[in-house]
Amino acid sequence: MKTELNITGMSCGHCVSAVEKALKTVPGVQDVQVTLQPGKAVVEGSASQQDMIAAVVEEGYKAEVAGA
Repeated sequence: MKTELNITGMSCGHCVSAVEKALKTVPGVQDVQVTLQPGKAVVEGSASQQDMIAAVVEEGYKAEVAGA
């Protein structure tokens, strides 16, 4: 299953790496692709959306499900 998240607060490559790393620690996440412009993350796997958003928020960024 693919989930697209809008991420705000990222400003550089380090931010992208931090968000990617945080999302990969969520149980059920199989693959993550994060892009700085536009601030998006495409996550593959069976993780819950709440867990994914919580992981991004814990890193200091804002996240919401795209199109929600």
